[in-house]
Amino acid sequence: MKKQIIFIFALFVSAALFSQSPVGSWNGLLKVQGQQIRLVINIQQAENGYKATMDSPDQGAKGIPVDRVTFVNDTLKFEVKMIGVTYTGVLGSDNVIKGTFTQMGMSLPLDLSAQTVEKEKIVRPQEPQKPYPYYTEEVKFTNHGGDILAGTLTLPKKTGKYPVVVLITGSGPQNRDEELMGHKPFLVIADYLTRNGIAVLRYDDRGTAQSTGDFQKATSVDLANDAEAAVSYLLTRKEINKKKIGLIGHSEGGIIAPMVAARNNKVAFIVMLAGPGLRGKELLELQTAAIAKASGMTETELRNVLKLNSGAYNLVLHSNDTAKLKTDLTDYFRKNLKDNPTPGENPTQEQLDMQAKGYTNQLASPWMQYFIKYDPFPTLRKVKCPTLALNGSKDLQVPPAENLALIRKAFTDSGNKKLTAIELPGLNHLFQESTTGSPAEYAKIEQTFSPKALDEILKFIRQQVK
Repeated sequence: MKKQIIFIFALFVSAALFSQSPVGSWNGLLKVQGQQIRLVINIQQAENGYKATMDSPDQGAKGIPVDRVTFVNDTLKFEVKMIGVTYTGVLGSDNVIKGTFTQMGMSLPLDLSAQTVEKEKIVRPQEPQKPYPYYTEEVKFTNHGGDILAGTLTLPKKTGKYPVVVLITGSGPQNRDEELMGHKPFLVIADYLTRNGIAVLRYDDRGTAQSTGDFQKATSVDLANDAEAAVSYLLTRKEINKKKIGLIGHSEGGIIAPMVAARNNKVAFIVMLAGPGLRGKELLELQTAAIAKASGMTETELRNVLKLNSGAYNLVLHSNDTAKLKTDLTDYFRKNLKDNPTPGENPTQEQLDMQAKGYTNQLASPWMQYFIKYDPFPTLRKVKCPTLALNGSKDLQVPPAENLALIRKAFTDSGNKKLTAIELPGLNHLFQESTTGSPAEYAKIEQTFSPKALDEILKFIRQQVK
């Protein structure tokens, strides 16, 4: 009998020794519309199971709390409620967890391993390489709220007096190169202009990279104040021709540049790269329809999406109480997501609640509330300086026909005859030469910024600074 007991115990110990454990740091690479986002899941043993945190190095996020983590029969599951994330994967004998990452109803494959994950190398032939044939200086300046904004000033030569442009990024927290989808368009623009005699100041958005502040609480008004602080800083530099300071804004930056120019006569000219003329609500609806069609969405699916979005945008448009707006949006999404589920999916109530919360948090953010309500037309009418409005014919995010038409009308109404509005054939929202214009192409295209667009920008600036 003793031998039998010892034998069984030995088997138990052996199984325990060779069973796999999820404890440790697990690395994975998410691929989302051409972007590569590294994730790290840090799992520790807890008294009654496991606890974990999640890092997203490429988004500057560390220690995101994981609400629930389980590991049963080699199956790892975890949930991050604050960002609407769930994951399920199976740990194999090769010590790799193969699974599915889900966020806001979108599912993506994600494998996790104990090995450090490197991003795939991407070819970007336009990206300039050091040493540069011009002077580069790391600079810092302060906005009205006391945030320190870090950036790079490039000058054709260390000494001299030069015309200058400030580069203003698009929506979302962006670094000074406006880095996205493996591209650095502002680095390419700054390099091109500086080589051609124009100084350039580009900076990290507040709360991003080396700049301080809280980006999550900022609206376009706050970011316009940051751009104006950049102008004030340039006025202190002896190398800058103070009568030749311009602004170049891309996408949301194309909203911000007119805001600053309309109130600050130190701005000599502006360039709107895919700058909106439509109110935010209408622009988002037009954008959704254009991208959905390019992605192959059926007419029925598109109608449902537009109806869902429009109802939510209207709640934002007529709200002046954020707390009540969050309640109204949550109730709205819970009902409509349940009544109109995505074809082929049968989400649980918990999943629907998570989606509703995620969508609500996005739409109720200060930035989104302001953007949905903001109409750039009245501000455009106040712009008195020379302006270049440049769009690509395949821009699905700021479709050119509707937006350029309103920009032209604003300048006509105000009597400002110093507008140059150009639609460049074949270019997308990032001003790449593209096939469809879909955001899914951005990362796949080697070109960062079309030479045609660069030439138009330089030609316009030279006309203003001669």
